Amino acid sequence: MSKYTDHSPRASLAAVGVWCKEKGRWNIVRAQVQIAQTIRHSPTDKLLDAMIGILAGGSGVDEVNTRVRPDGALQRAFGRTDCAEQSTISETLSACTTEYIGQMRSAIRAILEDHGACRNHDFAAEMLRVDIDMTGMPTGRNSEGVSKGYSAGQPNCRGRQLGRVLATAYEEIVVDQLYDGKRQLTGSLPDLVEQAEATLHLDDARRARTILRIDGGGGTDQHIDWLLGRGYPLLVKMFSSARAANLATSVRRWHADPKVAGRQIGWIEAPHPYAAVTRQIAMRTPKEKGSGSYHALVTTVDDTTLFRLAGQPKQPKQPKQSKPSQQAVLITASHDYDLRGGGLETQNRGDKQGLALTHRNKRRFAAQEVLVLHAQLAHNIAIWGRNAIARHAPAFAHFGIQRIIRGLFRIPGAIHYDDRGRLIAIAFNPRHPYARPLWPVGIRHGHPFAVPFGQNVG
Repeated sequence: MSKYTDHSPRASLAAVGVWCKEKGRWNIVRAQVQIAQTIRHSPTDKLLDAMIGILAGGSGVDEVNTRVRPDGALQRAFGRTDCAEQSTISETLSACTTEYIGQMRSAIRAILEDHGACRNHDFAAEMLRVDIDMTGMPTGRNSEGVSKGYSAGQPNCRGRQLGRVLATAYEEIVVDQLYDGKRQLTGSLPDLVEQAEATLHLDDARRARTILRIDGGGGTDQHIDWLLGRGYPLLVKMFSSARAANLATSVRRWHADPKVAGRQIGWIEAPHPYAAVTRQIAMRTPKEKGSGSYHALVTTVDDTTLFRLAGQPKQPKQPKQSKPSQQAVLITASHDYDLRGGGLETQNRGDKQGLALTHRNKRRFAAQEVLVLHAQLAHNIAIWGRNAIARHAPAFAHFGIQRIIRGLFRIPGAIHYDDRGRLIAIAFNPRHPYARPLWPVGIRHGHPFAVPFGQNVG
């Protein structure tokens, strides 16, 4: 029976906090991260406050004061009895060193190993899809590791670079690694792959069942041969567009790409030699001035898997044929590569908008890397929280990071506790449009309520 009630503008996020606390996720950070700083709040408690601020939609560390400190119910849900002031959180971040970053990275890896869906992937039943790429992190020119570098849509932008590895089907960030502003995928791909191997425990057998989808920055001869030597099935864009144009001269028949207006695709009949046999596809896109731009894809993925990745049956519209047509395979392979836009690129965009990934900037490189790791953990918790909610309310299963943070985690309501301080029920505001799908049972004490993630209210 309810003994007391508290209210929160983020009652749904509080439910996620209780779930995280019961799973002991932050306890792993407390056990592994040892920062030499003791004042009123322990350093790991201040780091937890910072992460709650990210999940609450804060675009800067300073917003902890307005989003987390006034919300006692949210603090209690995550196991806190109070919230540190934002300036002391910033001091703790600034005190972080490479040693503490290693500890934090190990803790996040342990959390993913314990709770990540990608760690329980059934390799025998299905190949694991992994996207690898870099994304720009614009910041002030006086910060450590900042220089002019590539950032999509922002020419001559100064900042740092973030390397990411995504377990695509599960939307889980496996690796986040901060680099200086000049670093591109050509100089970071092996590091990212090796970190992913350590996190996902990819031995020879598992590597053979893990498809790597990589942009042209990782498509150098050296990288492709290295990945082939490690046994990975690949779907990667070739680094050199000049070579792609050369190889395109061996295409015997060009086909219009039904997925991309104006683009033509064809099989390269005289492929570039790599360390293993590959299939190569030329892409030709006309330009306004009459010339065309060329790209080439390199793949070792079999036809059946290509169709499965594209969400199509192996023999669309041709059930009597023993094999799909080469044109169908060609179109499917190019479409599979284009789906990167709905994989890591979508997650990058969602994290920048929903988690304000590029808005929290610290001058010290180590402090910024700790914030990046916080955002990685916040991303995965958001995905896990959404999935747990969707088990009771399937309408939310398709929500991306931005809608999770700005919508699903912002449902206000009353939080009911028993006489031992345990959360027993949440009464969401019935006027909120997301509240009704979260009422799986009915009415309690005159209020609609949702049992958080399948718990019994008795």
